[in-house]
Amino acid sequence: MTIHPVFGHEGVREILVKAHARGVLPSTLLLHGPRGVGKQHLALWLARLTVCKKPGDGPCDECGPCRMALALEHPDIHWYFPLARPEKVSGDRLADALETARHESLAEIRAQPLRRSWSEGIVALYLGSVANIRQRAAKRPTMAEGPVFIVGQAETLVPQESSPQAANALLKLLEEPPGAARFILTSSEPGLLLPTLRSRAVPLLVPPLPNDRVRDFLEQLAGVDARTAAWAATLSQGSPGRAMAFLPDDGELGPLEDLRRRALELVAAATTDSSVPGHELAIGFPPAGARTLIDLFSFVEEWLRDLAAAATGADSLVINQDALPRLKKLAEAATVHPARVPDAFPAVERARELARGNVNPQLVVSGLLRDLRRTLRPGRVALSAVS
Repeated sequence: MTIHPVFGHEGVREILVKAHARGVLPSTLLLHGPRGVGKQHLALWLARLTVCKKPGDGPCDECGPCRMALALEHPDIHWYFPLARPEKVSGDRLADALETARHESLAEIRAQPLRRSWSEGIVALYLGSVANIRQRAAKRPTMAEGPVFIVGQAETLVPQESSPQAANALLKLLEEPPGAARFILTSSEPGLLLPTLRSRAVPLLVPPLPNDRVRDFLEQLAGVDARTAAWAATLSQGSPGRAMAFLPDDGELGPLEDLRRRALELVAAATTDSSVPGHELAIGFPPAGARTLIDLFSFVEEWLRDLAAAATGADSLVINQDALPRLKKLAEAATVHPARVPDAFPAVERARELARGNVNPQLVVSGLLRDLRRTLRPGRVALSAVS
């Protein structure tokens, strides 16, 4: 089975086609933009363009190299992406274990190429993966002029223990790329990349798609019914991968829909007079695995934004339109002043940094709710403390 066609981003593709035709395509390119917008798929498309025998307005997708690339089997196109760290493996064996896991993931992608852009586990690009890239880059290409390395979600090159070893190892490779090797990095958070690594790559923004294009994507490629596609597209913020993560799976909530609902309960708890609902929610989180909270906090920010819009009557600006009645009730019952909402965002960012540092999730959530209540309802919180 081949990967699905690139959907949208015609302007970005035109820029890349012209640069390739003129022979000025950068040897190291950084495709950055919102998560799930299609950056890695676009990188695969660009890789096909560079190995295609008869390129035109893009890869022909008919020649031998294109067909192999579409099947993720071209010997000179190497796609690396974040993986879960193999258990009970360390040292020299880690690189081999990661390469085995990568090939297993590629087999899964071949079987099911249309995938969500969100996973519930903790993944990263570990030093072992960079070691594998360096080893492959030192070898001569099999068919193409030079190998093409796609490094997806390159911001995860900094391992979770905050060691820059993986990023530094890749940096050395980018400083002196062997032969005609080409690197395509993708990132939804380029600010997390090492500055020295960013300086080696030419950045190109991959913008979000219009919501109607996301809806078309869901209907045409994912086979989603029109009503569900319209709902998910509204929440997508222009990202097909994000939209798919809202869709139900075997009767269960999609991973992002689950996070969205949980985040709303956190914001609702932060608007109450009592701290008890917040404490009950905080205790419900596990005592470990704080990094899984990062996406949850992004939804908290969205709900805060929507709460301010609902409080001011700017209903058309609300992202979560299906929750507009509840947002209005929350804003009215809590007498939340819209001007105070922006002051709550630093609290969310502090909680996010604590989550990246792997602090106990119960403490992180409890502290966040305390800070949100103090910001959103300062008078009420003071009175509650006195009583």
